[in-house]
Amino acid sequence: MLNDFPAPPPEPQLCPVPRGRVLLFAPHPDDEVAGPGGTLALHRAAGDPVRVVVATDGIAGDPDRRFDPASYAATRRAESAAGLREVGVDDVVFWGFPDGCVLSAADVERGVLVAAAELAHFRPDVVYLPWQREGHPDHHALHAIVVQALDRADYRGLALGYEVWNAMVPDRIVDVTAVVEQKRRAMRAHASQLAYVSYDHALLGLSAYRSLVHLRGNGYGEAFCVVRSPRG
Repeated sequence: MLNDFPAPPPEPQLCPVPRGRVLLFAPHPDDEVAGPGGTLALHRAAGDPVRVVVATDGIAGDPDRRFDPASYAATRRAESAAGLREVGVDDVVFWGFPDGCVLSAADVERGVLVAAAELAHFRPDVVYLPWQREGHPDHHALHAIVVQALDRADYRGLALGYEVWNAMVPDRIVDVTAVVEQKRRAMRAHASQLAYVSYDHALLGLSAYRSLVHLRGNGYGEAFCVVRSPRG
């Protein structure tokens, strides 16, 4: 009903890439470039240190067994490293957690502990994580884990949620037009996933849509929602 929405949501702000040390949490090998890959390229072009954490081994990404199961996790790691090189990132950590599992309370606590340890060790100024309403269960679980880790680590910087599976109503748009070909090449590095779905085409379409408000529909943007704001 109209009364359920008395006013439209505010327009997202067109923002420059935030500066500082960057820590990105990705559920699977490929989400790190599929979501905020252009923004990572801008961080690196500006000289910001960037570390990417990939939470799962990604083995559920081959449901038809098109690839050798014995080497598939290694294949996913190699694709992730190759894709990240396209956006200038060479610091990546693979937790190797099982992919596509229902998490127990103990599993969540383990995730919170290792995420909090990453925060304490790397001391980022900016954290990227899946946004709250990502439709994939692994994405949703990693959001919850990282949010708890931010609290556990008493994180005082900026944390931004990014989109992959579900489009958000964003708070911020970053113009990634200048680096979109780097993002395209980074996604194309994930041949094992492109064997199943042309996600590069779909997500570049989403990035093109994100140019609608501020860039007059010309170029590409990446959308973010604010999960944590800096505090003193």
